[in-house]
Amino acid sequence: MSKKLETQVLVIGAGPGGYAAAFRAADLGLQTTLVSDEKKLGGVCLLCGCIPSKALLHTANVINEAREFAAHGVSFGRPKINLDELRAWKDGIIEQLASGIGGLAKQRQVNVVHGKAVFIDSQRVHVEGNKKISQINYQHAILASGSRPVTVPGLELDSPRLMDSTSALALETIPKTLLVVGGGYIGLELGTVYAALGSKVTVVELTDGLLPGVDRDLVRPVHEQAASLFEAIILKTKVEALVETRKGIQVKLGGEVEKQQTFERVLIAVGRRPNSDGIALENTGVKLDRHGFVRVDAQRRTDDPNIFAIGDVAGEPMLAHKAHHEGHVVAEVIAGQNVAYEVVTVPAVVFTDPEIAWCGLTETEASTQGVSIAVGRFPWAASGRARALGSPDGLTKIVFDPQTKRVLGVGIVGRGAGELIAEGVVALEMGALAEDIALSIHPHPTLSETVAGAAQAFLGTVTDILNVKRKTS
Repeated sequence: MSKKLETQVLVIGAGPGGYAAAFRAADLGLQTTLVSDEKKLGGVCLLCGCIPSKALLHTANVINEAREFAAHGVSFGRPKINLDELRAWKDGIIEQLASGIGGLAKQRQVNVVHGKAVFIDSQRVHVEGNKKISQINYQHAILASGSRPVTVPGLELDSPRLMDSTSALALETIPKTLLVVGGGYIGLELGTVYAALGSKVTVVELTDGLLPGVDRDLVRPVHEQAASLFEAIILKTKVEALVETRKGIQVKLGGEVEKQQTFERVLIAVGRRPNSDGIALENTGVKLDRHGFVRVDAQRRTDDPNIFAIGDVAGEPMLAHKAHHEGHVVAEVIAGQNVAYEVVTVPAVVFTDPEIAWCGLTETEASTQGVSIAVGRFPWAASGRARALGSPDGLTKIVFDPQTKRVLGVGIVGRGAGELIAEGVVALEMGALAEDIALSIHPHPTLSETVAGAAQAFLGTVTDILNVKRKTS
């Protein structure tokens, strides 16, 4: 017989935001219940997103590096792909991390309930799919329900040949030909994986460039590398229709030149949408914006005083590390601490080869907003470490306020950019000036030197590249 459960804090969703909120709340002495509609904790990021994709990208990078090393005088044989073992290795990583999160929940005495939480009102949820717990009454709820892949109207097809990011990461097979619809970070990352494993990959993008919105000088090396890996990159083109045939999926492309092609599989990777529907939020005081995101204030309170929202469901940027930080904030707010979500910047990373990472104000945004900036650039061609790593086409740039010399943004393209960007985040959060970075000794030979080099380029003190007068725009 099912029963009702009482709790101080109810967390709905066990992703990076949800479990962080639950664990922090428990650490602060609050009775906490975590509801997840997945059998394992970790959410999309761990189970079918960030972690499996990065594991497979590591595999792809090793394959690509082995191929490139022929130019260094070291040749390897053609890689033999055992898909079952590769899949098992990827799944093993997920299992280890999910078990770790489950163990932390037990150690913190967080009550984990598996099922789908549907709101009855502002202080109660019904739990679907759980035979033991039918209802949970709470004092405070934290909605961390995440997001799901966007479907494209008119391109629905009930076929295993049509994949989204979740099914693509299941790695059921390696198709001979693959069309990736969407030239954003998800499409490029998964396209890179499949291309390295042997698929002939074609990417089609509606806009005039890959990674729309990212500064073009950062995208350029990625585009060049992608062009060498993929069969084709088709820009300014719309996918108008999909028809399954005996040989695969026939795709009608519209644009400057209409054409039809057939692919063994098609991957739709055009973004994600918040999971704010299907949980009866209309039974509460929670309000949504026109994009379906839950409206929240600086403390992540919704329009309902008993309910908070964090992560993808609470708005852009839809990134795991943003959700994780919000989880800590909300737990501390509920515990009575005077805190708020007041970050200066949330870094973004595209785990392509080479990687792209940025934080703060970009040149594109500054141009659009009419903000006066000055930029210090350090090309990786002048970095010994970058050349030794085979990444001389990288770039580190810092956007400054031309008057105060304060750091406004940082952008990096190159190997390990995702690791380097943290220095930019700290600089922005601390209100660092150009001199703070330029006069901080960076170890040699490392890629981190390029950050100092970009600051020195702005100041006119750089010696590893030709000094040029900085331009103010």
